Amino acid sequence: MTTSILTDAFEHHLWANERILDACAALTEEQLTTPVPGTYGPIIDTLRHLVQADSFYLWVDSGQTREKIPGGNSLSIAELRAANDEHATAYRELLARDLDPDEDVVERGDGSEYSAKQGIRLAQIVHHGTDHRSQVCTGLTSLGIEPPEIDLWAYGAVVGRVRDSQGVAS
Repeated sequence: MTTSILTDAFEHHLWANERILDACAALTEEQLTTPVPGTYGPIIDTLRHLVQADSFYLWVDSGQTREKIPGGNSLSIAELRAANDEHATAYRELLARDLDPDEDVVERGDGSEYSAKQGIRLAQIVHHGTDHRSQVCTGLTSLGIEPPEIDLWAYGAVVGRVRDSQGVAS
């Protein structure tokens, strides 16, 4: 079976979310809620936004039939981690479909309608995750905590899809 050209991008997205959530699981409430100037906000708010956005993107792509996780400020790191695991299954199912990058995907709500091409929507998911994970890493660094290595090269090495000239994963 041939996989989607987007599989690595989405598997990295899910893996990086998992790593960043795991890195933040041991933080204190004070650390999680410390403001991080120049970013979305405190680490916990950014993590909630990141995972809730994935839920929203999957809801839109399902024709608004999939259940969204609740918004707001109540989800714990453990709940966000569980939601990310559920999103993994949904994204894999999505990428297994015969997707047309030029298909209009419409979201409706509050009497409004917003349309974007499927290719743009998929690119947004990956971009959005990268942007906010970077902000969480900034927050961790500002707390004096070394953030996890979450770039694509690290992911590629972990899953054996990056090799140096001697054939060793780098």
